[in-house]
Amino acid sequence: MRVHQAYRYALDPTPGQTVALASCGASRYAFNWALGRVKAALEQREAEKTYGVPAELLIEVPWSLYGLRKVWNATKDVVAPWWAEHSKEAYNTGLDGLTRALKNWSASRQGTRKGPKIGFPRFKAKHRTTPSCRFTTGTIRVEADRRHVTLPRLGTLRTCESTRKLARHLERGTGRILSATVRLQGGRWSVSFACEIDRTDRAPARPDAVVGVDLGVKNLAVLSTGDAVPHPKHHRSALRRLRRLNKQLARRTGPRTLDGGRREPSARWSKAKAALGRAHARAAHQRRDGLHKLTTRLATTYGTVVVEDLHVAGMLANRRLARAVADTGMAEVRRQLTYKTGWSGGRLVVADRWYPSSKTCSGCGVVKAKLALSERTFTCAACGLVLDRDLNAARNLAALAADVAQSCGETQNARGGAVRPGARAGRAPVKREPRQRGTLPRQRGSSLALTEKH
Repeated sequence: MRVHQAYRYALDPTPGQTVALASCGASRYAFNWALGRVKAALEQREAEKTYGVPAELLIEVPWSLYGLRKVWNATKDVVAPWWAEHSKEAYNTGLDGLTRALKNWSASRQGTRKGPKIGFPRFKAKHRTTPSCRFTTGTIRVEADRRHVTLPRLGTLRTCESTRKLARHLERGTGRILSATVRLQGGRWSVSFACEIDRTDRAPARPDAVVGVDLGVKNLAVLSTGDAVPHPKHHRSALRRLRRLNKQLARRTGPRTLDGGRREPSARWSKAKAALGRAHARAAHQRRDGLHKLTTRLATTYGTVVVEDLHVAGMLANRRLARAVADTGMAEVRRQLTYKTGWSGGRLVVADRWYPSSKTCSGCGVVKAKLALSERTFTCAACGLVLDRDLNAARNLAALAADVAQSCGETQNARGGAVRPGARAGRAPVKREPRQRGTLPRQRGSSLALTEKH
């Protein structure tokens, strides 16, 4: 099985190499310069239309990456006479970033892009932009000692950890490096290799086992087996330090004046900002490490993993739960399970967003009309079942996968199409979507739609 996989390593550069890495700021210059040319061309084009200029004679707007490259190469000696001091990939990174931003804005404007509306690209500020550069050509190599990497114009850089996982694929011929991206985040430089890897076909330790995963705030995840993964709350643990660093930053002389003007920030402001960035990065890295361990254990152990299609953006709108929900990383859990189940030979079943997993009794299948968020114990009035609310939801998710496999068959699920589970053991899940204005109400007894990803 051939997949695209990324390997990320923290770098340990020398002071001279750190200065060379800072040249990634040239991508920001290329982005801002190209954006200025695009906006000027658009304004001139609109002005020419008012003058009655025919459409075939209107000025052309450099919109594609090829067009922006052509204009940049023709004028770089004038607008940036120092361009030879940095890698050409730095400028290409900025131009490619603008091309993607323009494409997203155009697709969002035409309604062909899902998600919230995307605004027109804006200029990148020096103190708000993460330095990054993507190398696609030149010498990109992992050294034989597995402690160094070689990148164009930067030379050989030492890594903070061993690169043996990637080096083994390269030595066996089962891996190929497509590109390398250096990035500064949390005061530390890192390199990420985008690779094409030939992975061996694997099978989970329990291929016939099904597990339902209920994500929450009190516990990070509750499994249908009864196991509960506690919520580490990394951001909450770092709040005291973050508050102190934010107060220090507010007392320093920053790049903005009280009236909104610009000025040169003080050295202490830069130092306080770097410390604040490291604190945020530490909490984010701890959260990412915990989620990777959880999703890897689920994907390599169980043949079928069932999760819910949670509306995380809507949950973040609740100001009382927004911080706790953001500290959980629910969307990241589903994203990682999507590709890890495929790598491990399992399958991922995603329940519909409106499936009442918490309101449904896992014993008799009766659905409650209301269940307050404060009720942490589920009590069924029909059969008398008393169970933890999250455990009850996880068991319903696990049973839902069995309903799908029995009613529609695994082959149909593997095609990725919408499936409808049957009503085995008295279960008749109802898709409770909010009725749109001007439409007829849904009839009772409509089935639940599920999607499955491999």
